[in-house]
Order: sequence, then structure tokens, then C-alpha cells
Amino acid sequence: MDESSRAPQERVLIWDRIDANKWRTVLLILGFVIFTALFFAAVGTVISVYAGVSPSVDPTLTIQIAVATALVATAIGVMMYYAATATVLAISGAHEVTVAEEPELYRVVENLSIGSGLPMPKVWVVEDSAPNAFATGRDPERAHVAATRGLIDKLEKRELEAVMAHEMSHIGNYDIRIMTTVAVVVGLMALFTDMMLRFTWYGAGARRGNRGKGGGGIALLILAVAIVFIVLSPFIASALRFAVSRQREYLADASGALLCRNPDALADALEKISADPEPLEAANKATAHLYIENPLKEHKSFLNSLFATHPPVDERIKLLRAM
Repeated sequence: MDESSRAPQERVLIWDRIDANKWRTVLLILGFVIFTALFFAAVGTVISVYAGVSPSVDPTLTIQIAVATALVATAIGVMMYYAATATVLAISGAHEVTVAEEPELYRVVENLSIGSGLPMPKVWVVEDSAPNAFATGRDPERAHVAATRGLIDKLEKRELEAVMAHEMSHIGNYDIRIMTTVAVVVGLMALFTDMMLRFTWYGAGARRGNRGKGGGGIALLILAVAIVFIVLSPFIASALRFAVSRQREYLADASGALLCRNPDALADALEKISADPEPLEAANKATAHLYIENPLKEHKSFLNSLFATHPPVDERIKLLRAM
């Protein structure tokens, strides 16, 4: 062991990490809300210009269209939100287990539930040899935690307890609700972006016919800016979504370490999970952000870092070791 590895690390207080991550999440969510409002304002602008009314001449119609579009999106989003949990569990191939079927896993979750004061979630197992775990649900009363067969078989009990403490922290911190809501909004933006692009393509003739009524060159400039913003919106929203996801992972690490009283066990578990070469067959880009560690092995690059669902595992381990 060299001198650098024996050098003491800077100590990190768990409560400081929890407070910092909560504030960062609040700021990111605020930015996300503002960005969503601008997105629907751009949608209203596009529709009103194509209807022959310039937003600079009559902004009232633009606002009305934007509000109506947002209400339609909200109705679709509510349906997607309530279907999300069942969809995630179905995609992952998980099956619910009882204490008789998986006594060690079930007892670990039960003890953490008692220790945290949270309702007992339903326990699921994914029959996959890659070690990983996730939590899902709308709130603590309707929560689910799932572990892969690889996690149960390859981790020591203290490490398994630390991983499930991390997942229980996601439930207690309402990350499952936050991330489901954010994911639904990003999906709706992608849907409405596609609709707007089709609308502008097929409505080109209508726009030329309404050019004189819509404010001429100014209307076309506003239209061009709105369309560019709409096209870029899903990418920007996705980057914000993954930034929120990374902050919630840091928060769950700190909260999980506090719950299990063993930050080193969680650090050891993350090392084993990240080093395991087996791919998680049931995971995809839609569900990857739910897992404790990214199940999709990607090459390091600026874009992959920007759209990464999880913080760098080395950084997470370093912070846990310092707690």
C-alpha cells in the first residue's frame, strides 16, 4: 500500500450531504418547471402563427392555446403516471416474493422498513444473474423494491442490507414519485415535439396562406425561434431529468448510509455491482435510471456523462468512504 492510499480522506458529514442534495434537487426541479412552461408557450406560438395570428399582435390566443395544450398533456401524463409502476415491473420481468420464498431478502427489507418508519413495500425478484436493484411506485404506501438474483447470490448480507437501505431511501425521499413524474413529462415533450414537427411540415401551405394575417416577417421569425426551441426541448429536458436523477442517487446513498449505519458496506456493494461484467438483460434506457447502478455499460464521453442516469461510481464510493 502506497502513501497516497494511506492518506486520510476529507471527512464528509452525512447530514451535510443530504441537505446539499435536497437543495440542488429543488433548484433543478424549479428549472425543469420553468423549462416546461416555456415549451408549451412555444407550442402555443407555433399553433397561433399557423392559425394566422401573430403572438406579437395578439398574445391572448397564444396563451390560450398553450394552456389548452398543457391541459391535454396533463391528462395524458396522469394516465401514463398511474400505469408507470406496473409497466416497469412488467418490463423488468420481476415476480413478487414472500418471506417463505426469499427469507433473507424479505427480512432485510422488513427490518429496514421498521427502522425507517416506512410502510413495508412489496418485495420482488428479477431472475437475472447481474447484481442490481431498484425501487418503484407512486408513494411509500404503494412502493415496491426489487433485487436481482445476482444481487442476492453475490453480495454479503451487510452489503445486501446496504443496497436495500439505498432503495428504501428512494422511497422515503419520494424519489420514485419525482423521477416517474419527470420521466413522464420528458416523454410528453418528445411526443408533442413529434406532433409539432408533423404539424409544421403538413401545414406549410396553411402558413403561407396566413402569412399576411400573421404579422409577416416578425411572425416568421417568432415561428422559427419557437420551432428550434421545440426541437431542442426533448434533449434539454432529458439532460435536466438525468441531472435530477444523479442528485437523487447521491441523496439515496447518504440517506441509505444513515439508515443502515454502514457507509462502507454500501461502498463495497457498489464496487461489486459496477465491477460485475454480466449485462442486465431486463434493463433498457427507459428503466436504467431506476437501478442503484447503471445496468447499461456505456463508453465514457461528454455526451454520455451529460445524459448519464447515475453519478460516477468512483465518486459515489469516495463520498461513502469519507462518511
